Amino acid sequence: MQRLKMINTSSFCEAKKKVAILGSTGSIGQQALGVIRAFNSKAQIIGLAGGENLELLERQISEFQPKMFYSSVKPNLAYKGEFLSMEEIASHPEVNLVIIATSGKAGLSPMLAALRAGKVLALANKEVLVMAGEIITKEAECHQAQILPIDSEHSAVWQCLQGEKSKPRRLFLTASGGPFYCYSQLQLSQVTVEQALHHPTWKMGRKVTIDSATLMNKGLEAIEAHWLFTIPFEDIEILVHPQSIVHSIVEFMDGSMKAQLSQPDMRLPIQYALFYPERLPNPELPLLDWSKIQSLNFEPVDYNKFPCLKLALDAGKLGGTYPAVLCAADEVAVELFLDNKVTFTDIPRIVEKTLEQHASIAQPSLEQILAADAWAREYAERSSLCHCEHPTVIARNEVTKQSPRFLACLFSTLRASARNKLRNLRIAR
Repeated sequence: MQRLKMINTSSFCEAKKKVAILGSTGSIGQQALGVIRAFNSKAQIIGLAGGENLELLERQISEFQPKMFYSSVKPNLAYKGEFLSMEEIASHPEVNLVIIATSGKAGLSPMLAALRAGKVLALANKEVLVMAGEIITKEAECHQAQILPIDSEHSAVWQCLQGEKSKPRRLFLTASGGPFYCYSQLQLSQVTVEQALHHPTWKMGRKVTIDSATLMNKGLEAIEAHWLFTIPFEDIEILVHPQSIVHSIVEFMDGSMKAQLSQPDMRLPIQYALFYPERLPNPELPLLDWSKIQSLNFEPVDYNKFPCLKLALDAGKLGGTYPAVLCAADEVAVELFLDNKVTFTDIPRIVEKTLEQHASIAQPSLEQILAADAWAREYAERSSLCHCEHPTVIARNEVTKQSPRFLACLFSTLRASARNKLRNLRIAR
């Protein structure tokens, strides 16, 4: 039985949506506002939450006039709207649909608040389901809340499952392969931040663009699909599809397959989640021109070239607190790369080392998940200097194998390793 079930409420379809967007200043948040701008008779913004981009948030508030808002830095606005926390906005009685478009663990607490208030959630944040999939899906079932996917791949699977009574045999999630799929290992070690931020088909935020380049993003999506559609990992396959036109394929028990195809534009899955089950014409969305599509290519993934994907799949299969550690370590490693402190190929090294040193907890509580997240961030940050192998990065950070910083980092890493081994020994006894 799939966790995503149809919303059986005609009144929800007919009434004007009362929407809160958490992460409104990010890429998905801005695109969601663009969709609502095109259908302002069908949706009204009740709440907006942004990060540190106060200038953009102020413009959004000025245009959409939400009743409540939030930013990580409280703005000095001449505006009568109420300043509330993201949890308060997500669970507010006037809101009936919450778009979770924040990045990383920032969306976890607001999402749980929305679920406990029985809201409909349109989810663009992969990390929350990866970190706490079991807790989130149980809360959704307990409070009869609905989680609708905004990610193009999960939206595609969701659309393919409409009208089907039997469960799927397999899911095929497609990946563009990113900008470096044909690169050698030497070329990958020399990738710059500017190159990595230039995705060939999708327009996304900085963090998810880097995750797409490492293929970590596809591993996170596989874990998310596991929880959304209650499907075993062994029945989820990844295919490289450079054209990014086929977003997912669902194979059924009789061998039949369904696929969802469209131009690579996030506004389409956003619009589908916002106004489901209605399909509305939007002249701003690009249409496929079959006369210009010469071929659709698919090929298996090279896991050796892109180890982040295998690390994510293995963490998902192991479960416990490993997925939370995966997300945290990746977030730290990506930020270090964006700051030119480590190389592109250091990202999987940092993530792998952090996972290796972690003592996982089976069926963790929310507090244990957050503790694992905090530990992984500290460990990944501390061990990152020890993983810098590219000479330009070492020179840039003034770190050598004789420097006090390097030796302190190495000692700290060894001490953490010994501490974890001792902890495992005690657990074994």
